[in-house]
Amino acid sequence: MLEAYRKHAAERSALGIPPLPLTAQQTSELCEILKNPPEAEKEELLALLRDRVPPGVDDAAYVKAGFLTGVAKGEIECPIISATEAVRLLGTMVGGYNVQSLVDLLKSDDKAIATEATKALSKTLLVFDAFNDVLELSQSNSYAKQVIDSWADAEWFTNRPKPAEAITVTVFKVPGETNTDDLSPAPHATTRPDIPLHALVMLESKMPDGLETIAKLKEKGHPVAYVGDVVGTGSSRKSAINSVLWHIGHEIPFVPNKKAGGYILGNKIAPIFFNTAEDSGALPIECDVSKMNTGDVITIYPYKGEITVRANSDSSEVISTFTLKPDTIIDEVRAGGRIPLLIGRALTDKTRQALGLPVSEVFTRPSMPEDTGKGFTLAQKMVGKACGLPGVRPGTSCEPIMTTVGSQDTTGPMTRDELKELACLGFNADLTLQTFCHTAAYPKPVDIATHKDLPDFFSTRGGVALRPGDGIIHSWMNRMLLPDTVGTGGDSHTRFPLGISFPAGSGLVAFAAALGVMPLDMPESVLVRFTGELQPGVTLRDIVNAIPWVAIQEGKLTVAKENKQNVFNGRVMEMEGLPDLKVEQAFELTDATAERSCSGSTIKLSESTVAEYLRSNVALLKNMVARGYQDARTIMRRVAKMEQWLANPELMSADENAEYADIIEVNLNEIKEPIVAAPNDPDNVKLMSKCAGDKVDEVFIGSCMTNIGHYRAAAKILEGAGVVKGRLWICPPTRMDEKQLREEGVYGIFAAAGARTEMPGCSLCMGNQARVEDNATVFSTSTRNFNNRMGKGAQVYLGSAELAAVCALLGKIPTVEEYMSIVKEKIAPFESDLYRYLNFDQIANFEDEGRVIPIEEMPKIEDILGMPV
Repeated sequence: MLEAYRKHAAERSALGIPPLPLTAQQTSELCEILKNPPEAEKEELLALLRDRVPPGVDDAAYVKAGFLTGVAKGEIECPIISATEAVRLLGTMVGGYNVQSLVDLLKSDDKAIATEATKALSKTLLVFDAFNDVLELSQSNSYAKQVIDSWADAEWFTNRPKPAEAITVTVFKVPGETNTDDLSPAPHATTRPDIPLHALVMLESKMPDGLETIAKLKEKGHPVAYVGDVVGTGSSRKSAINSVLWHIGHEIPFVPNKKAGGYILGNKIAPIFFNTAEDSGALPIECDVSKMNTGDVITIYPYKGEITVRANSDSSEVISTFTLKPDTIIDEVRAGGRIPLLIGRALTDKTRQALGLPVSEVFTRPSMPEDTGKGFTLAQKMVGKACGLPGVRPGTSCEPIMTTVGSQDTTGPMTRDELKELACLGFNADLTLQTFCHTAAYPKPVDIATHKDLPDFFSTRGGVALRPGDGIIHSWMNRMLLPDTVGTGGDSHTRFPLGISFPAGSGLVAFAAALGVMPLDMPESVLVRFTGELQPGVTLRDIVNAIPWVAIQEGKLTVAKENKQNVFNGRVMEMEGLPDLKVEQAFELTDATAERSCSGSTIKLSESTVAEYLRSNVALLKNMVARGYQDARTIMRRVAKMEQWLANPELMSADENAEYADIIEVNLNEIKEPIVAAPNDPDNVKLMSKCAGDKVDEVFIGSCMTNIGHYRAAAKILEGAGVVKGRLWICPPTRMDEKQLREEGVYGIFAAAGARTEMPGCSLCMGNQARVEDNATVFSTSTRNFNNRMGKGAQVYLGSAELAAVCALLGKIPTVEEYMSIVKEKIAPFESDLYRYLNFDQIANFEDEGRVIPIEEMPKIEDILGMPV
C-alpha cells in the first residue's frame, strides 16, 4: 500500500498538487501497518492517518474511527499512538463515526482519556442525536457536564480568533465579468470532486497566465484577494469557489484537499456565488474595484468598511468603501464558514435551552427588518409558510423548510462529499433528487463509476435517484414539486414553476438535504407584470428575452460589465399576468431568471393549470415506483401529498398592497418580432431584425428551456424541406418526450433534415461533452451563451426553437418577413396540435409501462403516512 501511494503522490506532485485522500481499503491497510510500523516510516504513517483520511461519514473515516477507538480502549496495540493520542485524533474527525466513541470514552476510568474525550467533544459540532446522550450523561458524569457547559458557552467559537481589524492583501484582478465557466470549465467537469486537480484549469480560457500570476503575487508575502468587476455569474458555484479558494485560501487542518477562507472583492458578486463563498469561510465584499489593479497591495478594514492603498511612505488613500453583508458575516468567517456557524450556534442555543439559560450573547444575531405594514409578495408568503409565518420581509434571516432538494451529476459527487462531512446518514428534506443528465450521453470512466455508486448513496438515505438517459434534472424535478413550497438545488437553473427555489452551491444543498432547512436572507422582489396579448409569430422564449430588453430600455440593466447595473441581481423575480400558461411553459420564464442573476423566482398560475399538471405527475411518479425507482417510499409519500393538494386545491396570491423593490411592465402588444440574446452574453438582447442575415453554422434545439411542443413545431418547419444548411442538433429533455416524438414520427422528420439526435439530457447546453466546431456561429435554445461554453471561440445566439428551425433551414438569421412567412404557413394553422403537453394520466395504461414491481408489492400510501387515505 505504502509504495503504491508514494508513487501516486509523486505523480500528483509533478502536477503541483497533493495526492488523493486515502480510500477505505488504503486506510484499512494503513491501520494494519500501524500495528507494527517500520521504524523509518513511523512519522509518514502517522501523518497519513492524521491528515489524509476524509472526515465525517466517509467509508475511510469509518475505518479510521474504528482503529482509533480500539487503540483508545486498549483493544488494539499501536506503538506510535498512545491511548490519549488516539482520543485526540478521534477529536479531529469533525463528527459522524467518531462521536459515539468519544461519548463512550467520557466514561473511561482513565482520567487522561476522559479528559481528552472532553476536549474533543467540546469542539465537535456534528453530534446530532448524540446530544441527548451527552446531556443525559452530564447528570452523573463530570466530564459530560464539562462538554455541555462548553457547548453552552460556545467555546468552539470563542476559542477561534476574530478576523483582524486590518487585513493586508495583494490584488489579483480579472477585469470584466468572471463567470463560473471561467473558474470551473465545463469540459473538465468530471474532475470537480478532485479539488486540487480541477483548480489547475481555473481561468484557462479567460486568463491563461492567471495561475502563474497568482503564484508570483504570493511571493509578496500577503494573502492574494480575487478581484473583479462582476464575479461568479452562472452555475457550478461550489466547484468555482473550491478552485478560487484552492489558490487564495488556507488549509483546513485534518481535512485533505480542501481549503477555506480567502477574500473576494467585486463590484457585483452573483448572489449564489456570494452565498457559497460565505459557506466556505471566505469574506466576499461588494465594493467599487475600479481603483484596484493586479499587484496592488491594499488593506481591508472589515469593521470600518474601508479599503486603502499606500499613497506614499507616510499615508494611505481610501480607494473604496463598503458595508459588510450580512450582519453575521464576521461571525461566519470566524467560525470557518456560514454552515459551521449555523450548526454550532444551533448546538449552543439547544444546549442553553436545555439548561434553562438565556440565549447566548456571544454571537451577532441577524437583525430583523422594520415592518412596513405593507402586504407580502407571493415569494414572501411562500417562504413565510415554510417558516410557520404569514410572510417574511426582505432582509429577514430565516431557515425555511426545504420540501424538495435537487442534485445533478456534475455537482452530485461534491454534494456527496459535503454530506459525508456533515455526517449525514439520512435526509430530513422530504424529497431529495439525484440525476445524471450532464454525463449520461458520453460517459468517461469516472462518470460510469458515479452512475453506479451515487444512486445507492442517495436512495439509502431516503433520496430518489434517476437513471442515465432519463433526461434533464429540471424537467423531472418540476414534476415532483408541491405548490407553494420552498426548495433548492445544486444547479443554477433550479427555478421552480410551482413554489419557489433558491439555488445553492453543493455545500448548502447538502445542508438542506441533511437537515431539511436552509439558511436564507430573504431577498427583495422585482415584479414583472405582463399585459396585452402574445402577438403572431412571437413565442414565450421571445418574452423571456423581452424582460431584459425592457429593463435595458428603462436603464435598469446594462450589458457592459464595468459598473454594471442589474435591477434583478440578488432579487426574486415575481411574474404575473399569464395565469393560463401550462406549467411546462411557465418554466421557460422561471428558468431564465438564472441568467438575470436572480436569487429565485415565482410565477402566478391558475389552480386549473396546476391541478392538470399534478394529476399528470401522480401517474408519472407511480410509474417510477412500478419501474423499480428508489426510494419508493419517498416517491409514494410525494404522491400522497400531491393527492392531498388535489383534494383541496388552493394557491397563494400576493397581497394587493405588496411591496416590491421595482416593477417592470412588459406589454406583449408591443413585442411584434422575435428577440434574441446575441453573442456572447444572455443580457445582450436584440430585436431579430438587428441580427438578420448573420450566418449560422450550427443549430441546437435542446436544454431545459424546451418542451415537447417545441420539437413538434421545429419538425413542422423542417418537414419536406430536405437536409438543412449546416449542422442541426436535437436533444429532447426527457426519455418520455423522446418516446412520444418517435411514436408521432417527428424523429423521422429530423432524420430527413440530417439532424444529429442526442440522448435526452443537457448535451451542448453545458458543453462538458459534445461541443460545436471551434469558432462556429451557433443558434441555440439553450440557457446561456458564455464565451467558450458550447465550443471554443463559438459565437452563440439564444432564442426560440421555432426561430432555431428557421435558422437551420436558411443557414442564417432570417429577416422578419422571412420568419413570419414561414411561421404563418407552417405553424399558425397547426398550433393547437403542436403545442400539446404530456399528460401521463391521460395515456392508457401508463402507470404499468415498464413495470418490474408487482402491484401487491408497491408501497401503500396509508402505511407511509401512518393513516388511512
